[in-house]
Amino acid sequence: QVQLEESGGRLVQAGASLRLSCTASRRAFISMGWFRQAPGKEREFVASISWGSDVTYNTLYVDSVKGRFTISRDVAENAVYLQMNSLKPEDTAVYYCAASTFNTIGLDTEVDYWGQGTQVTVSS
Repeated sequence: QVQLEESGGRLVQAGASLRLSCTASRRAFISMGWFRQAPGKEREFVASISWGSDVTYNTLYVDSVKGRFTISRDVAENAVYLQMNSLKPEDTAVYYCAASTFNTIGLDTEVDYWGQGTQVTVSS
């Protein structure tokens, strides 16, 4: 079993930046990512990053965050980060960290482990 612990969510104004962090209790996965769920909506994919080698890796983003969000990782720390810039009110959601034994994550059915979630609220 892998425990994922997220942090960094809070209330910010539109246009602000925020960095989410997620640390895994141990490495038993080959990709990590972020999903989010807004009130009254289904959970959606946000971004993912493969673990691969220390040098090469792949990233994937949902179209709505491309150019604004950046996912990164720290292999030694079993950690993944989501740098969110130019935040919009529609980014308001609970953000979930995810880990998978798949090479990449794009669907929640590909996730093996979930974090508890961290709330991001963007005011207009």
